Amino acid sequence: MRGSTPPSHDSADLSVVHCVPGLAACLGGPSRTVVALCEALARCEGVSVSLLSRGVPGEPSLSSAQSRVTLRVPVGRSRLSSALGLAIRGELSLIGGSSRPALAHSHGVWHPANHWAARAARRWGVPLVIHPRGMLEPWALGQKRLKKRLALGLFQRRDLDGARALVATSEMEHDGLRRLGLRQPVAVIPNGVDLADTDAGAPSVDRRADRERVVLFLSRIHPKKGVLELVRAWSEVVSAGWRLRIAGPDEGGHWGQVATLVRQLGLGDCVDYLGPVDGERKAALYREADLFILPTFSENFGVVVAEALAHGVPVITTRGAPWADLETYRCGWWIDVGVEPLVAALREAIALTDEERAAMGARGREYVTRFDWQRIAEHTLALYRWILGQGERPDCVRLD
Repeated sequence: MRGSTPPSHDSADLSVVHCVPGLAACLGGPSRTVVALCEALARCEGVSVSLLSRGVPGEPSLSSAQSRVTLRVPVGRSRLSSALGLAIRGELSLIGGSSRPALAHSHGVWHPANHWAARAARRWGVPLVIHPRGMLEPWALGQKRLKKRLALGLFQRRDLDGARALVATSEMEHDGLRRLGLRQPVAVIPNGVDLADTDAGAPSVDRRADRERVVLFLSRIHPKKGVLELVRAWSEVVSAGWRLRIAGPDEGGHWGQVATLVRQLGLGDCVDYLGPVDGERKAALYREADLFILPTFSENFGVVVAEALAHGVPVITTRGAPWADLETYRCGWWIDVGVEPLVAALREAIALTDEERAAMGARGREYVTRFDWQRIAEHTLALYRWILGQGERPDCVRLD
């Protein structure tokens, strides 16, 4: 559990239902950040939080360590999104029949679960907040284009227009929402990162001068993440004494394509695939890394970037992610998408001394303190209270 125990639910004057389509670890950032946001909100005085998701048969879901979060995870009869959406629909009916919340907060778009959350908010007569979480970004809209166009006509546009407010995790995402013609208030509130002493209790890390240096990629193994481009770039810059570690869940069998490319380029001796990692193993990988890299095509935030910075690791990522501050605060490289920019950034980073990279990491760790989850929860709660007429418009809310 993070933080101290807040007052009991009996003292709550603001109840919120959060809905997210899935909490399986393999689903990436939202499955973790939604849980962390709910935990931080539940620690705020006077707030009651219910987190509603759907379970996939045979797949464990992430849970909350915060007893103040009421977790509801009905399991659908099959893996079909429609069946899972109906499972959430039934749970929403139970919530509405007992005690209506003051506000509904839906994370994501396109999925039937998000649609049922929007319908429930209309039925309850309570404000709806939609957190698209990158699913309306240009790259995302280009995937399964015809299905999304159909969904827009059937339900998604109405649900979006009916939201009292939207939440963007970056200025980049805010601008994208405006380009889509969405005119309601947008709160720009980033995701957070667990800053609880990332080195506490950590074993010592080998920092001998003759040790092998490590470049770490840690994210879903998915075409959007640029893993193939990373391997092609690595083949041009591979240097004696350096190793590329690739970690994360394989999505849709994409690792098969990456592994084939690794073999074709003769990189088997300097590229490792570690599979999914979590907990202490994940923290250890960050601590052992000399450089973190996320060559993504599109991110609305990129939690792994913040996690790497919190562990004092300099970062290379692309302009597909909203991390211009890497250059502003001199803790990394913010580069164009593609192999050639990756090659240039990797060569520059590898050419630095250990001391120079460590100094970049220290600056990054200082910078990332602004993403403390409790601060993020306070901004979110201020948004809720403004929507409900209980407070002034917070600075994070944009009307333009």
